Parts: sequence; structure tokens; C-alpha cells
Amino acid sequence: MKIPPFKLEEYFSKYEFTAPYLLCCSDAESWTLKEILDLADPETKTLWDQLSLGYTEPAGLPLLRKEIANLYSTIQPNQVVTFAGAEEGIYCSMRTLIYPGDHVINFGPCYQSLDTLPKEFGAEVTTLPLDPKKNWKFSVEEVAKAFRPNTKLLILNTPHNPTGSLLTADVLNSLIDLARKNGAYIFADEVYRYLEVDEKNRLPAIADAYEKGISLNVMSKAFGLAGLRIGWLATRDKAFLEATASYKLYTTICNSAPSEILALIALRARDVIIHRAREIILTNLQILDRLMERHPTRLSWTRPKGGTVAVIQLLLPIPVEKFAQDLVEKTGVLIIPGTYFDLPGNFFRIGFGRKNMPSILERFEQFLNQLS
Repeated sequence: MKIPPFKLEEYFSKYEFTAPYLLCCSDAESWTLKEILDLADPETKTLWDQLSLGYTEPAGLPLLRKEIANLYSTIQPNQVVTFAGAEEGIYCSMRTLIYPGDHVINFGPCYQSLDTLPKEFGAEVTTLPLDPKKNWKFSVEEVAKAFRPNTKLLILNTPHNPTGSLLTADVLNSLIDLARKNGAYIFADEVYRYLEVDEKNRLPAIADAYEKGISLNVMSKAFGLAGLRIGWLATRDKAFLEATASYKLYTTICNSAPSEILALIALRARDVIIHRAREIILTNLQILDRLMERHPTRLSWTRPKGGTVAVIQLLLPIPVEKFAQDLVEKTGVLIIPGTYFDLPGNFFRIGFGRKNMPSILERFEQFLNQLS
């Protein structure tokens, strides 16, 4: 099996550590080690000070799994398995669930591995497009028509990367009804949960809402701790969880011991962590609003409803790939053309989860003003 190149991550590998001004980051503002340790309670401070750098439990530190379970309303610690970031959780899930002859329903654009891996593991994938003319929405009727007798899995991502769209409660309930009727799993990428613009629109985690629901989350995005490489799966489906935990023994086996303690500290202080992230994104969204108002003939968007990223349409008669290339070469500002999400049209992704976004956006606008 030869897996296709991961276009988005290879693009990042080329530019992320050389371009000085990143306007495309998908995570919230990061934290320093000192800042996290300053949030430690007495128990976690002791755990950190006395930490032995040996192997850790494959499923994850029990205290960490207990804290993760507290993020859900129905999940117990033994219904959580941790992974080295979200990507390992995706890989082990798809490797466990998908067999040749299975059918999977997904939505595009999406993070590439959610589409590529089911195909590589033998499934036929029906990708339903999110419509930019309909604010990146889809119809439940389309999803219902896509189900087949062999549909094994429905893949969701909400808040959505890269568009920032959100499912409504009615739509989520309808999708659960469809999956239950067809005996299908629902895998939900929920890495931007807690960053809904309006917190009243936050949905239940799929692990709580559906007995065959699988929730994926990670410390990287809403928590701003990508360097920890700690992600997890939560589900009430015991057989699935045991299978993925077993498969992890062929990948990383176990997590980094320091990362587990730091993740535990952060999750216990999650109100502080999430509050800061929300303050940054809500402030930056207002700045983006004004940018869009100043350039109605150059830029268009559907304002994101959650997460740290948005899709913007370039209305100028310039291919977005050339626009992005010229932008990074002349100004050092990096954006991501929509082609890296297989998104047709002249779209690009930006991130608004970082404190330095306003100053980088000024450079972006200076470049934009030089174009006809």
C-alpha cells in the first residue's frame, strides 16, 4: 500500500518554519511551559517534579483519562484512549473500522486523512460537497440518499476545518437517526469544540449523543498545546475502543510522559485555557470583519461560526495559487490555497487564533492594495 502524499502537511513542511508571518495556523495561541506549570495544582505539580521518564500506560495516564472523561456527560475513563495527536487517532480508527467493500460518507472540503485513509483501506467513499453558495451547508436529504446497505461510517467535522461552519442540533439529530437506522458508526472530528463563536451553538459530543459515536479531540487546537502531541478517542463502543487501543501498540505504543502531565495540568485549568483562546478569536474576528468590509470587490467569505480558521474567496482574476506564492515570496505572509483541501474555486484558508494575527493581516492588506 502506497499512501498518497499528504498535500496540506507537505505544504506546511515547506513553509511553516521558514515563512516569518503565518496567517494560516489552525491552532489557538500556544502556551509556554512556564505558563502551564504555573497553572498546576499541588497534585499535578508533585507529579511533574517527581516525574520519571520511563514508559507510560498505552491507553494513557489514568488521571489524564479521568480528566478527559470529565469533558463528556456519559463517558467513563475506561471509554477513553489517548494517542500521539489527533492524526494517530484518525489513523488507528480508520485502520480498525474500514475493510475492503465498506462504504463511507464524508464531506468536502476536509482534512485529507479523513478522506484518503478510508479509500486506502479499501472503502468506497462518497464525498458530499459543502456548498459555499449556501454558507457551507449540506442537506440531510443528500446524506440520506448517500447511505447504502454497506455504509459503515459517516464522518463529521464540527466546528469545521477549513470553513468554520457548524452543524445545528436538528441536523446532528437527523444524522444520528440515519446512522442508527443503517447501523453505521459516526466518527466526529471535534478538535475545535469549545471555540464556537456563540457558545449557545455548542453541540453535544457525538460520543455522548450516539451509542456508536466516536469523538476525536486533541490538545493542539482549542487548547493551544500542539507540541504536547496528546489526542484521544472517546466512545461507548467497547469493541471499537479495544481494537484501536490494540492497534496503537503497532504505532506509538504509549505517549510521552511529560506531555501527559502537562496535558493533565491544562485540562484541569481548562476554563483559563479556553477563555484566553476565545478572547483572541473573538477579537480577531472583528478585525477580519473590518477587512472584509474594506474589500468587497476583492474578498468574500461566510463568517465562521466556530474554530480558528476561515475560508476566503479571492475575487480578483488571479489564480489563488499564484496569489499565495507571490504573497509569501514578497511579504513572508503564508496562507493556504484551497487546492490543498481539494476545494474548487479561488479560495484560501486563513487562521485567526493567534495574538499576532492583526499585525500579519496588515502586511496581507498592504499586498492586497497593490493589486488591481
